[in-house]
Amino acid sequence: MTVLGSAPHDVLDAYRTCEFVTLGKDGTPLAWPTAVERRDDGTLLLTTSIAFAQKALNIRRDGRVGLLFSDPTGSGLDSAPQVFVGGRAQGPDTVVAGPRGAEEYWRRLFERQPHSRAYLTRPMRPVMSWYYLRLLITVEPELVLVRPPLAELPDLPVTAVPAGAAALPGAAQLAGLPTAVLAARDASGAPVLARTRPRPTAAGYLVEVPADCGVEPGPASLLVHRHDERLDRMYNALVRGELRRSAAGWVVVPSAVVEPMGSGRASDALRVLRHTWRSTDRYLARRGLRRPKVQWDRFRALAEQGKERERGREQG
Repeated sequence: MTVLGSAPHDVLDAYRTCEFVTLGKDGTPLAWPTAVERRDDGTLLLTTSIAFAQKALNIRRDGRVGLLFSDPTGSGLDSAPQVFVGGRAQGPDTVVAGPRGAEEYWRRLFERQPHSRAYLTRPMRPVMSWYYLRLLITVEPELVLVRPPLAELPDLPVTAVPAGAAALPGAAQLAGLPTAVLAARDASGAPVLARTRPRPTAAGYLVEVPADCGVEPGPASLLVHRHDERLDRMYNALVRGELRRSAAGWVVVPSAVVEPMGSGRASDALRVLRHTWRSTDRYLARRGLRRPKVQWDRFRALAEQGKERERGREQG
């Protein structure tokens, strides 16, 4: 039996996204939402566009990673347990422009995210070709922890927001959602994740940490993200900072906010497209690679299969 054999497979497979953490060059745990496929050999498969290759670059320096399945939106599960998976990842520097080796990953994505099928239409191909130039990331799990749904945990007492807390970096982003995901490091330096309810204080954000999550003081971050039932209307932001002990408990002292997709303004879409094209060209140029030709027909075949799956699920 593999390490992942102890996890509830039906729960893992039902989650539409998970939070995935890698270690940045300065040791900061950086978490972002991503789609993942559980494989029969006990590994997990993720992909990332070379326009957003930082996850893969981090892995090549330090393969220790973590995944947290904690947002059940769209899963169909009324009360889904949270699942943390710690392990080591590999992210070879091979740019793939087709679905080979990740067919089920793409088939499931096209099923669960119907709007992404539009990227394959001829008018969209010149704009979205960067999206299909991917790096494959394989995670070998070493630890599985199952936690209760956040809704089953005791409610926190309502307290007044102290003066000055509204000016903290990330205050607007964290206020928009009731929970966030804490990314920190344990005593060995490995990244760990826990969904928590940050509470603003004058010094930073007070966070709850599960008993099985042995965090240590040091670089940390808070991730907020959301999506709807069909993996649309996405938003994510990362509040970087430092995790410190205090008399009241663990506090994240924020220092910066990263919003890779913007805050939802119409002007953000154009800015993001410019960024993706420049980042894609830069990644290829640094390695002396020509831009690969996207295998549109193979992706379209999987999109059609995903569409059929979606239709069958709705009829069933």
